[in-house]
Amino acid sequence: MEPKESEPQEGLERALHAARALILADLEASDVAQADIVSLVEESVTHRRWWVGEWPAGIAFVDGLVAQDVQDALLERYGRWPVCPVCVGADPHALDVEPELGEEPHWVCAKTSTVVAPVGALRTRL
Repeated sequence: MEPKESEPQEGLERALHAARALILADLEASDVAQADIVSLVEESVTHRRWWVGEWPAGIAFVDGLVAQDVQDALLERYGRWPVCPVCVGADPHALDVEPELGEEPHWVCAKTSTVVAPVGALRTRL
């Protein structure tokens, strides 16, 4: 039996919905899930839908890419996010997403190389 034509599209939509949920959970954990910021998530999901259409193998990287997109958009408009909970001091900095282009992305303090939480799980770590 051949796969239905809609199955790849359904897989893409599941991946995009999952990425959206993960980033929203991290935004909520940081108390920054206001409507205008949630709109940034939606913009990223729309862009990544097109991106995966151009490079289907990239579906495995959507979680981390949406996290990075939202982080970049927040930096431009509001400031650093998420702020590193590991380093306490006068030089607040944001966590990085690692791997930059890979599966199972996580938030990392680049200064100490400390893995803080998987993307979507900041609530359990903050």
